[in-house]
Amino acid sequence: MTIIAFLGSVFSPFYKRAGAAEPTDHAALNVALYGPRARWTMTERRREAVSRERDSLAIGPSSLRWTGDGLLIDIDERDKRVGVPWRRPVRGRIRLVPEAVNARAFSLDAEGRHRWHCIAPRARIEVDIAEPGLSWRGSAYLDSNFGRERLEEGFRVWHWSRAHGASGASVCYEGIRRDGSPFASALRFAADGTPQLAELPMVAPLPDTLWQMQRQVRADRGHASLVRTWEDAPFYARSTVAMRLRGEPVTAVQESLDLDRFVNPVVQFMLPYRMPRG
Repeated sequence: MTIIAFLGSVFSPFYKRAGAAEPTDHAALNVALYGPRARWTMTERRREAVSRERDSLAIGPSSLRWTGDGLLIDIDERDKRVGVPWRRPVRGRIRLVPEAVNARAFSLDAEGRHRWHCIAPRARIEVDIAEPGLSWRGSAYLDSNFGRERLEEGFRVWHWSRAHGASGASVCYEGIRRDGSPFASALRFAADGTPQLAELPMVAPLPDTLWQMQRQVRADRGHASLVRTWEDAPFYARSTVAMRLRGEPVTAVQESLDLDRFVNPVVQFMLPYRMPRG
C-alpha cells in the first residue's frame, strides 16, 4: 500500500497546463492498494475542496491529521484503475505511528529548489479498509517532498529505494538533474531516526518494465532480485526487491521515475483517464 497527499499534483496534466500555479487548486490523495483487491485513486480536487490547519489536511472527503502519537488518515475516494469501467469506492482508516523521527531535510539540488524529508524512516501501521475489505498491521515509512519548480524542470530521471534493517533503515536516492549532472546518496537512519551519510553501494540493474522503463537499485556486490512489480506505468515504476545491504539480507521498496517520458505528448494525453479532475 502507498498513500501520497499532493498539494500541487506533480503528475497532473492539469497542473502542468496551469504552469504549476495555485498548488491548492490541484490537490489529490493517491491511494494505491496492491494484491487481489487492488484499488488506485487519484482524483484531483479544486482549492475550495482543500482545508489546511497546523496538524491537519483535508482533500475533498479524505483527510490526514496528527493525533499526538501518530498520523490518522481517513480515506473516502473512488478508484480509477485502467480497464475498470466503473469507479469502485475506497473507504477506510489508516493509523501510522512513527518508531523513529528525523528532523533533518535534504536538498536534491545545489539551489535548494527540491527538498526531501524522511520524517519517519520506521513506523508501525494499522490498516482498516472497509471497502474493499482489508485489514492488517505491519511496518511503514513516511516522507515528504517539496519543490519550488516542477519536477520535470529539475530532473530527467531518478531512482529511490528504502529498506528496513535490524538496527534502522537505509535510503538510497540517485538520478540525473535536468542540466545533466548526476546525483547519488545513501543514508542510514539509526533506531532513533538520526541520519548519517553512508558509503554508496554498487549499482544493481533490474529488468526493464513492460513499458521498457529502466530501473536500478543499490546493493552489495551490485546484485539484487526483483520480487514483484507493483506499479508499471509509461514513466513510473514501483517494485519490491530482495538483496543484501551492508551484509544484511533485506527486502526493499524501489521506485524509478523518467520525467522525459512524463512530458511526452502521448503520455500527457493519456493521464486524464487515470487522474480525473473533480
